[in-house]
Amino acid sequence: MIEKRISIGNIDPIDFYGVNNSKFNLLKEYFPKLKITARGDEIIIQGEINDIEILNTKIIALLEHYHRYNMLTVANLKRIILEDHVVADPEDTESVILYGNAGKAIRARTSNQRKLVELAKTNDLLFATGPAGSGKTYTAIALAVRALRNREVKRIVLSRPAVEAGENLGFLPGDMKDKIDPYLQPLYDALQDMIPAAKLKEYMELNIIQIAPLAFMRGRTLNDAVVILDEAQNTTTQQIKMFLTRMGMNTKMIVTGDMTQIDLPASQTSGLVQALRILKGVKGISFVELNKKDIVRHKLVERIVDAYEKFDKEAKAEREKRKNEQLIINGERPVKQVNN
Repeated sequence: MIEKRISIGNIDPIDFYGVNNSKFNLLKEYFPKLKITARGDEIIIQGEINDIEILNTKIIALLEHYHRYNMLTVANLKRIILEDHVVADPEDTESVILYGNAGKAIRARTSNQRKLVELAKTNDLLFATGPAGSGKTYTAIALAVRALRNREVKRIVLSRPAVEAGENLGFLPGDMKDKIDPYLQPLYDALQDMIPAAKLKEYMELNIIQIAPLAFMRGRTLNDAVVILDEAQNTTTQQIKMFLTRMGMNTKMIVTGDMTQIDLPASQTSGLVQALRILKGVKGISFVELNKKDIVRHKLVERIVDAYEKFDKEAKAEREKRKNEQLIINGERPVKQVNN
């Protein structure tokens, strides 16, 4: 836990904090994880660095608004705090998927996350693609936990291809759980936000919640379950077909992936890429494409995604240029480049 102090300068504290601290108390409601106190012209914040940075950005925006318009209404405060969807509105109960540990509201925080929640009501197979940090996996797991809690299904099955280990885990030390856990840890992390530790352990022991590499899905029929395939961009065409055909009665499947993080050999086609092309237009299947606007991690993540997208675009253009130069040398007609 760290502490940060922010000065409101020469602004009258009553103007900025509100009569009886009404605006200041509203500000605190938007940041329940932080301890926020006001002492005269200074706001003192204690908590985790990421949360503090978000609040710091918002307070700077509030101060800029006040200096520009010489006023700050409750409506102004709400708009500035909520405008980029980084902060959840505590009054927006419709965005809540479920309440997790310690009463924490697990929300669909962006328009595309809310679209995923809505489509899950009417479709048994969903594909959610988007960059790291856009909440696709977290939202999918929240939907699964809610379905289990509401007794709509009897179990949750979570899987991802262990492509980093070549799907052949035999050479790693330890028993099977020791071998696969490092590759499945992001799924555990999400579950631990939503289910008390003792209950989660019980669910795992009773196989009510199962977490396993994709290779373990072969030969199974999955009934009465929510089944999530994470990191699907790293499946082969045969693997994703195998996975999708495991669907049994009263089962909902959610497939998530990031097209920019394919770790397969260059000679292999991503199963997710192929599935999106083949299954487009099939009744009962829906697709949600999240983007950098949905990123709810540290503010730097969006900038990192932007930088890599720019690099990839420039690298692609350079490869096309070299290819065309070689074609000209060989006396062939160069390929016309199409700008996306």
